[in-house]
Amino acid sequence: MRPLRTYDDWKYCITELCKVPLTADFVAARLKELRNTRDHNTQNFVGSWGEEHRKQVIAWFEQAEIELSQGSPNNGST
Repeated sequence: MRPLRTYDDWKYCITELCKVPLTADFVAARLKELRNTRDHNTQNFVGSWGEEHRKQVIAWFEQAEIELSQGSPNNGST
């Protein structure tokens, strides 16, 4: 698996390797969870990947949210 250094790396991992479409509902749910530092899943995420990576992943989900709101033709397909 290639390292997740950029938004495109992350998006490729989610949509192509994991086959998870970046839908508005999925993005909103993940943002809600990742922003809640008391959430059990978020605590596990931080324990495994670190706080800085959590912040980066939030930024990538926010970028996906913007793409979705703008009707980007590549949503969930690249």
